[in-house]
Amino acid sequence: MGKQMLTQKVIVITGASSGIGAQLAYDLASYGATPVLLARSVDKLETHCSQIEQKTGVKPDYYQLDVTSLEDVQATFLAIFHEHKHIDVLVNNAGFAIFDSFLDADLSELKAMFDVNVYGMMACTKAVLPSMIERNQGHIINIGSLAGKLATPKSSGYAATKHAVLGFTNGVRLELQQTNVHVTSVNPGPIKTPFFETADQTGTYVKNVERMMLEPTYVSSKIIDVIRRPKREVNVPTWMSIGTIFYQLFPGLIEKFGGKKFNQK
Repeated sequence: MGKQMLTQKVIVITGASSGIGAQLAYDLASYGATPVLLARSVDKLETHCSQIEQKTGVKPDYYQLDVTSLEDVQATFLAIFHEHKHIDVLVNNAGFAIFDSFLDADLSELKAMFDVNVYGMMACTKAVLPSMIERNQGHIINIGSLAGKLATPKSSGYAATKHAVLGFTNGVRLELQQTNVHVTSVNPGPIKTPFFETADQTGTYVKNVERMMLEPTYVSSKIIDVIRRPKREVNVPTWMSIGTIFYQLFPGLIEKFGGKKFNQK
């Protein structure tokens, strides 16, 4: 299945001002899709859209959006539908983390993570589902994390949000089994993006796992693969996802002998 599959597809990406969201927008445009970029930072969105048009000839669209505001989510998606008539794919990518032990964590920061990573994702999904069901066509891709399958110290709050993302994704997929609306979770390991400027302010985690970090282009390619050929779940890298399977089978053993690997933050 070639590039023509994505030509003129309207693909909405939240959290598109940097990292995976921005990379995905560039790559989708190079395939002829029409990316619609959503994020809080208008300046960054304008810059990305201008560069995308210069490099690919595709003119993306963008809207300022704080996914934690239900009113803004509703208004923004109404505007997108007014402009583009339909949405083929929604990529719920907006999210952030703050790595800290739960004892030291600020409850307001934990709530903020849930507001963005979970409720924001739910709100955006709610905004597109009726149209997709009516057309009996569409694809929702939720960017989770392998942390949602295997929690580690100092990421208990973040891991909890990604557990929720996986639970929500799996439940909605089952609810839509009798339709042609696909629901996918993409669960990456650590990626070389500005994500860690907030998550890992000490730099300890990045220093310890830098050699294992994924390139944004690689993760973007995996997302594009699943847009072309929908499946229930994508876990990258493969070797790290195998570790989550062993954890599900032998949790006590993995926790006992994986201590040093887990404590890298």
